[in-house]
Amino acid sequence: MNTNFNIPELNTGLIPQLQHKLDNKAKPVGSLGQLEQLALRVGLMQNTLSPELKNPVMLIVAADHGITAEGVSACPVEITWQQVRNFLAGGGGIGLLSRIYGIDLWVVDAGVNYPFKPHPKLIDAKVAFGSENFRYQPAMGIENCWKAFKKGRQIVRNFAEQGCNVIGFGEMGIGNTTPASALMSIICGLPVEECVGPGAGLNSEGVQHKAKVIQEAIDKHGISESPFENLARFGGYEIATIAGGMIEAACCRMVILVDGFTTTSALLVVQEMDKRVLDYCIFSHESDEQGHRKMLRHMNASAILKLGLRLGEGTGAALAYSVLKGAIAVLTEMTSFEEAQVINTSHIRFESAKS
Repeated sequence: MNTNFNIPELNTGLIPQLQHKLDNKAKPVGSLGQLEQLALRVGLMQNTLSPELKNPVMLIVAADHGITAEGVSACPVEITWQQVRNFLAGGGGIGLLSRIYGIDLWVVDAGVNYPFKPHPKLIDAKVAFGSENFRYQPAMGIENCWKAFKKGRQIVRNFAEQGCNVIGFGEMGIGNTTPASALMSIICGLPVEECVGPGAGLNSEGVQHKAKVIQEAIDKHGISESPFENLARFGGYEIATIAGGMIEAACCRMVILVDGFTTTSALLVVQEMDKRVLDYCIFSHESDEQGHRKMLRHMNASAILKLGLRLGEGTGAALAYSVLKGAIAVLTEMTSFEEAQVINTSHIRFESAKS
């Protein structure tokens, strides 16, 4: 199992040129705030002064979880496969937002407990019909986890070879905030109680039960020094597939749009394996799932949006893509002082109005 990844180092020598190009736009320096920072970051990712967003893809990766047998979700497990079919028909929040923002939506079956018929927008990457109940045994085991990880890499590589350079990851899997919470607790070194939330509608008693189940599982299996082994013990097939996809996206210099709580748990794992993956990540939003802001803090990350979202599905990533398009346009299309025939005020630093 080779975990030495070929993720390119950023060319930080390009920063002064990118900054000069931004500062020379017909506006007060820094007045477009995060848009300018985003544009600069994407320029570094693509190693160019004129970055582009090409053929954006949204991957919704779906799987079922044996841990749902412990009553950690308020929703019936059948919703996983039913929602997959809904997404394939262009439905759901992500179907709508992908259509509005011109993102190519695909669904990946990484481990759904349902035999789907072939569909032009469904990628069959099924490793098993759901993970095991990790309260009693490892969720996947090293071999199956590695299969899912490799499938994620291959899927993303295929899109990169077809000209895609920006990719979002979403997920679908009833119960998947439980493995995400377990991974967060282990990687961030936080008590389980600080990592669990209501997911898709648990009450306070349900949240306490969920924490108890996770803690029992961690006590049973222990915590490995290997991030990948922890993923195999406590994760899920969609999380492992997304983790592999994120690594491959960074290897291909793709912009990675990171969604909410469960998707970020995959990133937590891979950034433990290779910190360079974070150089290619744009954090789309801060989820309303209470652990998500702590995940972001652990990685010294800040999100573009804070809209009270907790749906998953990649909805936050799709919304952030619209902001990212604006950021790139500022760098590549906005007129400079010379082009606008406006007196250059780039020596004047923009400051927010003080109350």
